[in-house]
Amino acid sequence: MRETARGWTAVWLVVLALAQTAAFLVLWRLAVHTRLGQWLDTVALTGNQIGQDRVDGPVDTILNAMSAVSLLAATAVIGFIALIRGRKALAVTATLLIAGANVSTQALKYFLARPDFGIDPERAAAGNSLPSGHTTVAASVAVALILVLPRQLRVAGAFIGAGYAAAAGVATLSAGWHRPSDAVAAYLLVGAWAAVAGLVLLVFQRERAVVEPGDAHRLAAAVLGVGGALALLVSALALSWLVDRSTIAVGELGRRPLFVGYAGSAAGIVGTIAVLAALVLATVHRLVPRWKG
Repeated sequence: MRETARGWTAVWLVVLALAQTAAFLVLWRLAVHTRLGQWLDTVALTGNQIGQDRVDGPVDTILNAMSAVSLLAATAVIGFIALIRGRKALAVTATLLIAGANVSTQALKYFLARPDFGIDPERAAAGNSLPSGHTTVAASVAVALILVLPRQLRVAGAFIGAGYAAAAGVATLSAGWHRPSDAVAAYLLVGAWAAVAGLVLLVFQRERAVVEPGDAHRLAAAVLGVGGALALLVSALALSWLVDRSTIAVGELGRRPLFVGYAGSAAGIVGTIAVLAALVLATVHRLVPRWKG
């Protein structure tokens, strides 16, 4: 029974990895290589000017807290948590998850091309910005934290981590540093790496491991998942409303469509990380189970 359960968990993780990789590619294709995708991104990025004076302080605080030094410190803390629990494989895997997600983000940002359709001439010279490096930092640390925390703290860690990663993603949009597709792409990339990390943990899982159904945190995962799905629905409705106005130049749009683009994109960012956190929380008890004795 135990080997069968591990086999189904492995299949589920492979499906998640492939699904999130496919979603990343579709998002990149639509958001970067189509006029409509670039137009929607630019509307959201232009809409960030509405009320920007009120959020500049918190946004700057969130973004300035993210650096190479803070990432190394967070990785060290996460590895230490796993080590004091006696989980050496978990410490190594969580570290590789953070490193892999962030290195691949920087590589993709450098190698992916962004055609210029004349939609956003002010930022055309900046080139490609997908995926967002700051968002990847926050999301990879959040997911790794869920993996290494003991079961008593996983729910709190999942909500705090998802909230932190969501704030980072929206902050990059509010500051004008990144388009909304950049943040969503970062979450999908981290999700794919999390699934790969889960497969590694299954391979090195000890024979004394005991999977307890009560450790699944189904209610908390459902709250995150349903909340995220509702946020994604709001985002889809907002973007669908904007599509009918895609023939209008971004500079000629009024306050209402710009706000809808910004708010709808922010909802999509929040919804994506909430669903990702729900998936991790619902699966982690099978990847990091209890030990006999």
